[in-house]
Amino acid sequence: MSRAAVLCGLGGALPTTAVSNEELAGQLDTSDQWIRTRTGIRSRHVVAPGEATSDLAVAAGADALASARRTAPVADVDLVVLATSTPDRPCPATAPDVAHRLGLGPVPAFDVAAVCTGFVYALATASSMITAGVSERALVIGADTFSTILDPVDRTTRAIFGDGAGAVVLRAGEADEPGALLGFDLGSDGSGADLITVRAGGSRQRSTGGPADAGDHFFTMDGRPVFTQAVLNMSRSSQELMERVGWTPADLDKVVAHQANIRILHAVGEQLGLEEKQIVANLDRVGNTVAASIPLALRDAAADGELLPGHRVVLTGFGGGLTWGSAALVWPDLAAG
Repeated sequence: MSRAAVLCGLGGALPTTAVSNEELAGQLDTSDQWIRTRTGIRSRHVVAPGEATSDLAVAAGADALASARRTAPVADVDLVVLATSTPDRPCPATAPDVAHRLGLGPVPAFDVAAVCTGFVYALATASSMITAGVSERALVIGADTFSTILDPVDRTTRAIFGDGAGAVVLRAGEADEPGALLGFDLGSDGSGADLITVRAGGSRQRSTGGPADAGDHFFTMDGRPVFTQAVLNMSRSSQELMERVGWTPADLDKVVAHQANIRILHAVGEQLGLEEKQIVANLDRVGNTVAASIPLALRDAAADGELLPGHRVVLTGFGGGLTWGSAALVWPDLAAG
């Protein structure tokens, strides 16, 4: 059989502090009903002062490694790929620090920045390195702390985003094994770069020599076109991937899409001809956790018994760039971390 990357461990981490819709309503011009009806979100977690993306990434990575070791005798990983758009610092990358703190030694470690599609991009990258024989075991983490880049008076973004980290362990195996990553579909469209952005802090703004405009250090999103593009591209990417691996929507047990908005999830399901029960959703409890979104949804669905061994699963994401991507696998039998 052909060599493949096989998912063998799963973990996640959330900050201790949870913020309910009612708490936000006490700070902003909003209400629990306004948030729930537009997003489906009831609560989200936010980092404490001094807590960074790497802290969540380390916790999620340790959880996934423990899961892998319980599932099968898995040696320490030899590659770390961290998907994040909120690194601890602009330079250096956060992944090497995460690898060091996990005690993994001098393994290759690097960041991938594709915003909400970051985990799928990181998964594809690690999978390719395993199938090419560059790596035998990889830790793939999605972690973001968007609460640190949100405008504190913007009710829209503060209602949507939460902080968190999710992780998986991949090992070299064979393509007919449960957990083998069967294929990917990736894409981008840079003409939509301004739809999801932080305008200040990069070389474009810094090269002007002047200070950033007020508010440009905060994350912004143009909601209406983002909604349309998210539904279009996640649906199309999922469909094209299924055709590539020989599946139809009728073959699918679950779709685990980026947890952006409950209306987006339902719209993607409708475009694919799926029933609501086939769409995994945990955003009511955690909000939009950006690169952590898909692995956290996997962790919760597995823990809740919604995702079972043998299920045919498509993962699909959409984010800034614009970027999108999907992955397919048959869900394996995993142990909790």
